[in-house]
Amino acid sequence: MRFDVLTIFPAFFEGFLAYGIVRRACQRRQVGIGIHNLRDWTYDRHQVVDDRPYGGEDGMVLKPEPIFRAVEALTHRQPNPSVVLLTPQGRPFDQTVAQHLSRQSQVVLICGRYEGVDERVAEHLATEEISIGDYVLSGGEPAAMVVMDAVIRLLPEVLGNPTSAQKESFQAGRLDYPVYTRPAVYRGHAVPAELLTGNHAEIELWRRRAALRKTLRYRPDLLTDQTRLDETDRRLLTELLRANAAGQPMTCHSSS
Repeated sequence: MRFDVLTIFPAFFEGFLAYGIVRRACQRRQVGIGIHNLRDWTYDRHQVVDDRPYGGEDGMVLKPEPIFRAVEALTHRQPNPSVVLLTPQGRPFDQTVAQHLSRQSQVVLICGRYEGVDERVAEHLATEEISIGDYVLSGGEPAAMVVMDAVIRLLPEVLGNPTSAQKESFQAGRLDYPVYTRPAVYRGHAVPAELLTGNHAEIELWRRRAALRKTLRYRPDLLTDQTRLDETDRRLLTELLRANAAGQPMTCHSSS
C-alpha cells in the first residue's frame, strides 16, 4: 500500500521515517510513503496556504485550493483512494479503523494546521475524517504518524511473525496480557509462577485471564460487546466478574 501525506512541515517526518518498523517496511517495499509540501500546489509567489476565516474569528484557516490540487494530483491513478482529513472533529481512530485502512491501496493523510481546514475539504474531498483522541494538537503531523505506524504494523509480513499483530491489544476485544522477563525476582517482586512452569496450556490460560483482568481494571468499556470474545474468554470473564462481585482484588499481578 501507499501513504501520501500533505503537510506544510515535511521535515517533521524525517525521524519517523528513519527508524524501526516504518523504516524497514519502506526499505523492503512493503509500503510506500510520500511526504509532500502543500506549498508546492500554490500558484502565488509567496506560496500562501492559509487565509483569515469568514465571520471575523481569530486565527488562520488552510485554504481549499492547494489541498484539492494536491490530492487530485496524487490520486489521479487510483480509482478509489482513501483521503483522510486528520481533525479533532473526526471519528475516533482505533484498531478497527486501522484494519480498514490497512486494506486500502492508497491513503492520503491531510495534516491540518492553525485554526483548521476549510470545511469544503471535509465535505467535498475527504472520504473520511479521523481523530486520534479527544484533545487538540498544534497540527495533524503527530496524528499522521500515529495512523501510519498503527496501519503499517498490520500489513502482511511487516512484523516478521505473522501472529504478532493478531495477539496485540484490541485485536480480540480486550487489552493484551502483561509480559515479564528476567530476572524472575526483582526487588522482591516475582514473576507469576504460571509463566515459569513450561506448561503451555497453563501459560495460555493465565495470559487470557490476566488480559481480561487488566481490561476490566483499565478499559471495561471494551467488554461491553462480548461478541468479540471467544468462548474461553467469555467463561473466564464470567469467573472474574463473580470474583469481583465477591470483593476479591482485581490486581493484574495476581497469579490466581
